[in-house]
Amino acid sequence: MSKILMVISSANSMQLADGSTHPTGYWAEEVAASHEVLTAAGAEVSIATPGGVRPTVDALSLDERGGVAEADAQRLRAYLDGIADQLSAPLSLAEVRAGDYDAIYIPGGHAPMADLATDADLGRLLDEADASGRTVAALCHGVAALLSAGRPDGGFTFAGRTLTSFTDEEERQGGLGDNTPYYVESRLRERGAVVEAGPAWSNTVVQDGNLITGQNPQSSKATAEAVLKTLAD
Repeated sequence: MSKILMVISSANSMQLADGSTHPTGYWAEEVAASHEVLTAAGAEVSIATPGGVRPTVDALSLDERGGVAEADAQRLRAYLDGIADQLSAPLSLAEVRAGDYDAIYIPGGHAPMADLATDADLGRLLDEADASGRTVAALCHGVAALLSAGRPDGGFTFAGRTLTSFTDEEERQGGLGDNTPYYVESRLRERGAVVEAGPAWSNTVVQDGNLITGQNPQSSKATAEAVLKTLAD
């Protein structure tokens, strides 16, 4: 049985470019759909957050304002209720070891931009996982979390690697627009990653060796399936 560490942001707010505070959290579909695909295949999924703090779901991800139909929102709420015990008492990133897992999986929502992108404990885990060839997967804004990983010389661990993320175009069309603290795609390019973006809102998954990334919520299931395939090979 594969053991997967799902790392979820514990941020419930973020500072926007204009200095205002914006409520945020994890994106319901990205956590629920990914968790469902992984566990349905028999994987053991453990959830961890910075400090072991219970993560907050982004209200927009369960609302038509976030493009989520009420029927879908009800299904997502039911699934999240079903894993409430895990979400209520997550592991602390500081207390987990990459060597205890076959893969690290990071779903999004804007929240990872606020904490995971600079979390030293996550950076350590990602460095350890990548160095040992373990699978590292991230989805949508969760790809910003890869920015926490750094080399001793100050370089970006994933510089030169090919990946995708929530794109600048998608951020302008359906995200925070120019009020975003930073554009994830642009920041990754600045740090040296090779970003391959599909059309806006397309199901796009990019794999570069042990690194698997999904572009947006539409890519949740395919990203989880790519992880399962890699672990099975």
